[in-house]
Amino acid sequence: MGRSLPARRRSGSLPAMGLRLYLGHGASGTAASMRPYVDGLARRGIQAAAVDLPVRLAEEVVSVWTSSVPDGPGIAVGGQSYGGRVASLAAADPERHYEAVVLFSYPLQPPGRADKADARVAHWPRITCPVLLLSGEADPMAPIARLREAVKLLPNARLVTFPRLGHTLKPVFDEALDLAAAFLREVAGTDAAT
Repeated sequence: MGRSLPARRRSGSLPAMGLRLYLGHGASGTAASMRPYVDGLARRGIQAAAVDLPVRLAEEVVSVWTSSVPDGPGIAVGGQSYGGRVASLAAADPERHYEAVVLFSYPLQPPGRADKADARVAHWPRITCPVLLLSGEADPMAPIARLREAVKLLPNARLVTFPRLGHTLKPVFDEALDLAAAFLREVAGTDAAT
């Protein structure tokens, strides 16, 4: 599973439903393709919204993210694959404050391109909020041994993996959303959905 998360970095706790999660889509998707996430999280008591992103180098899209997504108390970010990478880059900016980051199938590297992995996590040590990563153990874009090692760069992270899954969480989608909702409630300091 990964390391236990330390206490939240802020004082006090947010009221129930206090977090709003903004989600970026994968490189082959759109904000509309994130509708199952938004709806599924809503059924679990978590407010979520999808962000439409242009598909370019993730580093080039951070400014689009930051102009579309607020930061500050009560704001969490994340996404599926490419969208999660963009969200994590924004979360690494010391001028931005997010309560948490949720990464579904983080794209550690293009398939077969281990030489790209270090660059895709170079920003992770600067992410100070709690991070949840959910990944398939057979994901060619996140080889599990390399991902487990990279997670150590995050100061405050939990990794949950799913055996035999590749770069998708569809077979365990409900479980992944349950885990994301529980994590966000933990960060917000609430015990259950309202």
